[in-house]
Amino acid sequence: MKAALVRTGAGNLYSLAVALERIGVCPEVVDTPEQLRRLDRVILPGVGEARRAMDFLVRRRLDRAIRDLRVPVLGICLGMQLLCRWSEEGNTPGLGVFNLEVRRFRGEEKVPHTGWNRIDKLEGKLFRGIEGGEWFYFVHGYRAGLSNRTTAVCDHMGPFSAALEQDNFFGVQFHPEKSGGAGSRLLRNFIFGGMSDDK
Repeated sequence: MKAALVRTGAGNLYSLAVALERIGVCPEVVDTPEQLRRLDRVILPGVGEARRAMDFLVRRRLDRAIRDLRVPVLGICLGMQLLCRWSEEGNTPGLGVFNLEVRRFRGEEKVPHTGWNRIDKLEGKLFRGIEGGEWFYFVHGYRAGLSNRTTAVCDHMGPFSAALEQDNFFGVQFHPEKSGGAGSRLLRNFIFGGMSDDK
């Protein structure tokens, strides 16, 4: 199984690479379209600012290459937001895989949304063997709303998409690499779970 982390110019890939190694995967770190085309699984991570990360992808011609992939793709945190149509952070056009806008949290609670929170209404292939109400670790100041592509919901100043799924594209707003056993299970589901063909 050839799996890779896409370099976005934002954030540290080390903790995610270590989490993948714990489940038996040694991921490559890639930043060219040519590298993407020879992979079985692609993870688009990200901790940082949307405009900077998207500009990096465009400069490296990775934006079109990611959209054209037919293998399973998982966006994590900022990576999921980049898969959406637009982000309020820096007024940034995204990759448009998910027809959703990403907007800043507004309200009286803490921003960014940091720490452990429960997710519910779980659906789809990523959550096989994971029960509703499970805890995952979040760090983010922006969120995608709900849609018919939402496969998990979290509530912080109102409900938002904790996970999304469309065809071979998946996204999670939380950090599975920091989410203990449930996060490891989700990563195993993505890497080994027949994401392309099982319904």
